[in-house]
Amino acid sequence: MAEFTTLSKRIEFSASHRYWNNDFTEEENLNIFGKCTSEYGHGHNYVLETTVRGPVDEDTGMIINIYKLKPILKSVLKEFDHKFLNLDTDYFEKLIPTTENFAKILYECIDEKLKDSECELLKVRLYETKDLYVDYWK
Repeated sequence: MAEFTTLSKRIEFSASHRYWNNDFTEEENLNIFGKCTSEYGHGHNYVLETTVRGPVDEDTGMIINIYKLKPILKSVLKEFDHKFLNLDTDYFEKLIPTTENFAKILYECIDEKLKDSECELLKVRLYETKDLYVDYWK
């Protein structure tokens, strides 16, 4: 059985969003999403924690060099940092940018960038606030 070790990296970024389902009436949206329905949206200082796994390289003692991982994560977050998720990204044209949906999108984007890497993406943890987060993995 192969041995694996995990490595997690945290990065902060900011974005805003609005919860709204076009299939619901205004009343239904207000009842379900409350103040998150404001047409102007609201913002968060998110924290993304990315966990990769893989064997530790005997020569380097690392799963992946953090100086290789960090630019990959930053390149993904460039699409979302300081953006109004509903309007400034294609990901949320039809998808409500809840923390659950956002974590899944981030996972998929990071996973794609790590395809040719020496490690694999295990999970992402997205903090919307310091005491509210979502874990997503496949």
